[in-house]
Amino acid sequence: MLEISVRKVAQVALMARELGRAEGELRGFIDTLTEEEATSLVAVMWIGRDSFSADELEAAIATAANEATTPASEYLIGTPLLADHLEAGLEALGLSASEEEDDLMRP
Repeated sequence: MLEISVRKVAQVALMARELGRAEGELRGFIDTLTEEEATSLVAVMWIGRDSFSADELEAAIATAANEATTPASEYLIGTPLLADHLEAGLEALGLSASEEEDDLMRP
């Protein structure tokens, strides 16, 4: 079971698209996530880049928890195409970040 809301994943994806000017914000946001949320976020990214399938969500979460050697923010910010992988991971899980991203971008 995913332990992070689609809205939070969408927020990370939006900030990741603006990494040049929002890295500090992104790092701060990820650092405030609970351990469960952070491991779910990593798992969604892994599913999006095809390291795991959507059917392997629980295994991806367990692997993210067991193999975490650096803070999630360091690991994720260093991941090329982070936003794309997060969005693809949500889609593979039958979820969509589109509405949440649109809502987050409204003033």
